[in-house]
Amino acid sequence: MDTEFVELHKPCPVCNSSDACSINEDGSAKCFSCDEFFPDYYRTTGEVKPMTTATVTNIKRKNVLEVPKNGIFTRIEHRNISLRAVKKYGVKVVQHFKGDQVEVGDQIFPYYADNQLVATKIKYTKDGTDKNFRTTGFLNESGLFGEQLFKSGGKYLTIVEGEYDALAAYEMLGSKWAVVSIKTGAQGAVRDVKDSLEFVESFDNVVICFDRDKAGQKAAKKVARILTPGKAKIMRIPNGFKDANDMLMAGAKNAFNQTWWESKTYTPSGVINVSEHKLKFLTREKKKSVPYPYAGLNRKLYGLREGELVTLTGGTGLGKSSVTRELEHWLIKETDDNVGIISLEEDPNRTISGILSIEANARLYIDQELERFSKEEIDNYFDILYNGENENRVWIHAHFGTNSIEEIFSKLRYMIVGCDCKWIVIDHLHMLVSAITEGDERRAIDRIMTKLRSIVEETGAGLILVSHLRRVVGNKGHEDGIQVNLSHLRGSQSIAQLSDCVLGLERNQQADDPEEANTTVLRVLKSRYTGDVGFATKLLYDRETGRLSEVQPEDYEDDNNRNDLEFNEYA
Repeated sequence: MDTEFVELHKPCPVCNSSDACSINEDGSAKCFSCDEFFPDYYRTTGEVKPMTTATVTNIKRKNVLEVPKNGIFTRIEHRNISLRAVKKYGVKVVQHFKGDQVEVGDQIFPYYADNQLVATKIKYTKDGTDKNFRTTGFLNESGLFGEQLFKSGGKYLTIVEGEYDALAAYEMLGSKWAVVSIKTGAQGAVRDVKDSLEFVESFDNVVICFDRDKAGQKAAKKVARILTPGKAKIMRIPNGFKDANDMLMAGAKNAFNQTWWESKTYTPSGVINVSEHKLKFLTREKKKSVPYPYAGLNRKLYGLREGELVTLTGGTGLGKSSVTRELEHWLIKETDDNVGIISLEEDPNRTISGILSIEANARLYIDQELERFSKEEIDNYFDILYNGENENRVWIHAHFGTNSIEEIFSKLRYMIVGCDCKWIVIDHLHMLVSAITEGDERRAIDRIMTKLRSIVEETGAGLILVSHLRRVVGNKGHEDGIQVNLSHLRGSQSIAQLSDCVLGLERNQQADDPEEANTTVLRVLKSRYTGDVGFATKLLYDRETGRLSEVQPEDYEDDNNRNDLEFNEYA
């Protein structure tokens, strides 16, 4: 009889798993729950390294297949496993007696490859526990535990996480359906199933019934992903139980069967079963929206919504900044939400005075115009927009000339998350591009638009982005009022692709008629929400006040005015 240190399963000092830490002969250990490795488990934990008397041959000879000659088929009492299940899976029990009493009943679990016994897993039972085990032979060459019994395939295959669970599940399912176990615990589940993939795929349905713990559920999803789509079903052990054998020992056979039959077909993240999505659809949270200040835009777009990226574009000097100021003022006055403004071509004073100008109906950004107003009047306009009920609602990027794209995006995210801004205005895209020194303009725009899109999706904020147009080839340019289309966007197709809405401005600056020269056409180039594109409205610029007012076409009836429509939250 040899005295050797026997491989054990012990608690993990890192993740606190009760038995996931496998102790090797040399005292090293690996946790199959958190994947942590310990060069010396007993030095780490302070435990005394045990010595165990084994009744089998030299443990160090790992590849020696041991076939117990005195094993018998008998009920495994402490696991409540029947003789029928033991015989089915060929599990032998080697009983050791002390006088007339059974002292130890070691279980030998056979593993096969091509119907040949190639390995055994020997579990030592003493004092009501069976956490100590070792393997002999070539476990890495074997199939799943029990695989040789169900080679013909069938309708249902259940995969569990341990040998006891296999016997328990087979018994609770009435010995009707195939049940196998992975070989090396949750951490090795994918590898084990891949090695037996042809066998597993021969079944119509595969129920993955791993332990209820985090490691087991994570492994179940990983295994499901490698199977034919629609084949895998994940069974979640009910609350209060650890695994299949735990349910058998608790007499919860009916609960196990019900849960097994109710197992849901696994679908990867991002793929949904519509029939199961009804409640979420009916109770979905509608995107908050606010009407535009222009009736023509509301006719086509039904308002400005949170969680959307709106790009405003037009040629140089066609009024992009004026429209942007009107929208910023509108959001401050018409909503209770916080508003963030990133104007990369002007300092904060210019931004503040630009919005004050809308409130005052005067060009306060011009010193001569500002002098016509008293300090009290300016204070009043300021307080209306930025103090009182609006205190801490308007936030401005205050670093004109910042050349770090990472810093700018950091400020953007801070405005949304830290300042709770629901609406963000960025003027303009190509100043962001200039902050990126490497690569060409197209690649830079692709990178920026992708990041902006991600931020919108992640945070649900509404973002208004100002973008430039490229020069057009021909006798007339944008200053002559030519019609804008998506192909005129400067730099990259990603601007149009990643925007929910694109608005284009058109104006003939060279027109002899003053009214025509000061009238801007607002055109919808893209609307993901409504699909309604084309001419929206006309805006007349008042040189005295600096304001834009909508020119109502004769065929716009009052009862069609969508400024009267109800908008979510801001009716």
